Amino acid sequence: MTHPFMDADGDKLREECGVFGAINAADAAAATALGLHALQHRGQEAVGITSFDGTDFYSRRGLGHVAENFSSSEAIAELPGHMAVGHVRYSTTGGSGLRNVQPLYAELASGGFAVAHNGNFSNAMALRKDLVSKGSIFQSTSDTEVIIHLVATSRYPTIADRLIDALRLVEGAYALIVTTPEGMIACRDPLGIRPLVMGRMGDAIVFASESVAFDVVGAELIREVEPGEMLQVDFAGEIKSVHPFRNPSARPCIFEHVYFSRPDSIFAGQSVYEARKAIGRELAIEAPADVDLVVPVPDSGVPAAIGYAQQSGVPFELGIIRSHYVGRTFIQPSDTARHSGVKRKHNANRGLVEGKRIVLIDDSIVRGTTSLKIVEMMRDAGASEVHFRVASPPTAHSCFYGVDTPERSKLLAARMELEPMREFIKADSLAFVSIDGLYRAVGSKGRDKKCPQFCDACFTGEYPTTLTDHNMVEQKTAELPFADHTSSDSRAA
Repeated sequence: MTHPFMDADGDKLREECGVFGAINAADAAAATALGLHALQHRGQEAVGITSFDGTDFYSRRGLGHVAENFSSSEAIAELPGHMAVGHVRYSTTGGSGLRNVQPLYAELASGGFAVAHNGNFSNAMALRKDLVSKGSIFQSTSDTEVIIHLVATSRYPTIADRLIDALRLVEGAYALIVTTPEGMIACRDPLGIRPLVMGRMGDAIVFASESVAFDVVGAELIREVEPGEMLQVDFAGEIKSVHPFRNPSARPCIFEHVYFSRPDSIFAGQSVYEARKAIGRELAIEAPADVDLVVPVPDSGVPAAIGYAQQSGVPFELGIIRSHYVGRTFIQPSDTARHSGVKRKHNANRGLVEGKRIVLIDDSIVRGTTSLKIVEMMRDAGASEVHFRVASPPTAHSCFYGVDTPERSKLLAARMELEPMREFIKADSLAFVSIDGLYRAVGSKGRDKKCPQFCDACFTGEYPTTLTDHNMVEQKTAELPFADHTSSDSRAA
């Protein structure tokens, strides 16, 4: 779902969440707040931290940025203990509001249980319906709460076994960090769709959505949490690894390479920055442009534009200057506000682009409204030709794994072929990197059609898991009289 805390244009795919956890750390809550600050790009709507001091759990949650809620010593003092877990979020499932801010916490028969979740359960609606029919009472509208109820109703003896039992019932994508009186548990879905890494900070073990969080807190990256792996860390520092789920071929989200992760992170064993430059090089090989300047759409288009310029030999220049001070106060969800927001956020470097043939490099086209406004802005600044190159294939399908995607009918590539898209954004030419080019850029020979190496459903429509809730809604819609199926996401399933 879209919401007023998105960027001004509302025209980017947004990762839902970022998670961070620390155990056996002297200042666990402070380290968690700092780690979440490094993950702020993964969620700017709300933030929460839950700590444990060996006896009691403490929680502090708030709407807004990490710095707005956890920058004072008084705030950190409310969260004592050597173990803490934190979460930054956008809302995809459950909507905005303080009751949905994670970590979610509950008192179970076995003691306190806090969970921070990045991802989306694609059968949460069906599971919730079943749990409610059996007497469960939900306090939030977040899909994450399903995990708490499944754990609470499991009959296995240990909390780890109960969590395994719960996760065997869910489908979709998840990277979870759980805290209990016995320690911390971190786990990743069997396909590894959502990212999770483990590090060491002195005697402390830390987990995070991205390695960049470890750089900020002074931790050493140990490795990725493997797809389908569950890691248990106790207060003696012992780490136990189990693989309780079947082990299909991993399918991490390829859009982490394209846009979601910070460029200074390591994802799937590769520098995100280097991967994005490599995508730009592939794009220059596949779709050259006879131009004077290569201009990135900042900031996410910069690494790909550098790669494009290096491969093509055309100078790289900052033809668009981005303001980094567009506050949330000014962001409104109306189309008018989104369009004016583009000019608040980006401004043409007129003296550079006037009279020049330029090629704009961006990471993706979603609705197309931002791309149109930027092309128009370049023409207004005097560019003689404006070409557009995109460092990902056309985004033609919705994501059901924890990414804030517009409904499919609003995705430009779902509605139009290439030439009508070019006409819509008013560019002189338009091209996207191919799916095989994208795979080559991230270290593969190409896409394995029989067993793709990544989740690329937003490009291909090939979803790696069952979509129970979505299919249930589609079936109900199909049964309605006079139902209009032309804009349905059923084409994506």
